[in-house]
Amino acid sequence: MNEITAFNPTGASVEMPDTMPHSVEAEQQLLGAILTNNDVYDRIAQVIGARHFYDPVHARIFEIAAARIAKNNLASPVTLKAFLSDDEGLKELGGPSYLAKLAGAAVSSFAVRDYAQMIYDLAVRRELIRLGQDISAAATKVDVDNDPREQIVQAEQKLYKLSEQGQAESGFVSFLKAVTDAVQVANAAYMREGGLAGISTGLIDMDRKLGGLHKSDLLILAGRPSMGKTSLATNLAFNIAKAYKRGTLPDGTQGAIEGGVVGFYSLEMSAEQLAARILSEAAEVPSEQIRRGDMTEEEFRRFVQAAKDLESCPLYIDDTAAIPIAQLSARARRLKRTHGLDLLIVDYLQLVRGTADNRVQEIGEISMGLKAIAKELNIPVIALSQLSRGVENREDKRPQLSDLRESGSIEQDADVVMFVFREEYYVEREKPSDDRLDEIAAWQQRMERLHGKAEVIIGKQRHGPIGSIELSFEGRFTRFGNLAKPWQQDAGEY
Repeated sequence: MNEITAFNPTGASVEMPDTMPHSVEAEQQLLGAILTNNDVYDRIAQVIGARHFYDPVHARIFEIAAARIAKNNLASPVTLKAFLSDDEGLKELGGPSYLAKLAGAAVSSFAVRDYAQMIYDLAVRRELIRLGQDISAAATKVDVDNDPREQIVQAEQKLYKLSEQGQAESGFVSFLKAVTDAVQVANAAYMREGGLAGISTGLIDMDRKLGGLHKSDLLILAGRPSMGKTSLATNLAFNIAKAYKRGTLPDGTQGAIEGGVVGFYSLEMSAEQLAARILSEAAEVPSEQIRRGDMTEEEFRRFVQAAKDLESCPLYIDDTAAIPIAQLSARARRLKRTHGLDLLIVDYLQLVRGTADNRVQEIGEISMGLKAIAKELNIPVIALSQLSRGVENREDKRPQLSDLRESGSIEQDADVVMFVFREEYYVEREKPSDDRLDEIAAWQQRMERLHGKAEVIIGKQRHGPIGSIELSFEGRFTRFGNLAKPWQQDAGEY
């Protein structure tokens, strides 16, 4: 055989020369082991499929054997003979007797997993060569409609698709292993003075309610415009990046022992605007003064000093607009590989692009994709989300789970759903006219009670209680902080 059809995740067949990486012997050993002992198939079914075989005859043998085993029927040289008696490729190899040779030459079923992995790896190498050839051919073609930046995006998406192929599922784990992992998480919380199993947010009451930000969790942070959800997200990013300390983890690897490396997808604001917000908080200079350059000498000195202090902060910002979920995943993976990654923030979910035509299905694809990133990279992912206008039509403006836009999929995929709510914002807009003195007095009292306060309402939490967290809010610096309770004012707890 001079040419064969290669494995291709896009579904198209590609003709390839015999010089492509392959191992006919490994394919023969694997097929022989399956035909000798059908139970072997269950051990390799998650690793490879018929499309990974180099020899098309081997691919057809595997496909028919897999179909019979799936139906609890025997797959042996005798039973497969009837399905392949007219196969021209098999006739070239000696006909049905070739099936008997495969079964007879199988040395042992012990190494089938290694053979399967080898066949898969060689198939990926062939596909990488094909992709390289495609990229080279596209780059060589100079065309007005052939934008090189678009070619880069397409190449990244194809590589991402390839990387997702054949990922073996972990399958069942023993209860002993599950218990051991649970004890290790509890031990990590016990050993920390704050009693947190996850990453500290820097906000005491939030940490108490959530137990920190847990690995593999998808947290949705939602709110109406002007509630401060972006401000809270930047505060969390700043707190965690600022607290970053690297050291040896309990499993012996190197990583964050405090704080963490933060990746921030800012799809609405530019990286410069986001940095200005963080600097406003750190330097305690109002953000509007920073934008206008209207600062005193003392404020400017604090601003510059804050910038110097934050230079080494492991906070990475990507402000690519309308980024596809596949590209977002690929970039997060790359950041983890090159700089490490302990927390990912996406501002905001509805600005990420999916592939579905239907908007509800697209949002579902995006929320599932974000949860997949959290599990794959073993990090918490915080995704900001819009709320529907239904909130504004109610007397009680506190958000509920049903207020989430396209709420079904978001609510289902999220481990935690939090709402940012500032009652002060709404009461401020209810100011009575100046001639209504009694109402003005009552309004002023209410404003004094609410001034500088915010709530984070936990509407869903898989691993803990729901309820409200009270925070302070300084609008001038777009900063959320710990709110001292009346009985804590003299205790020095905050």
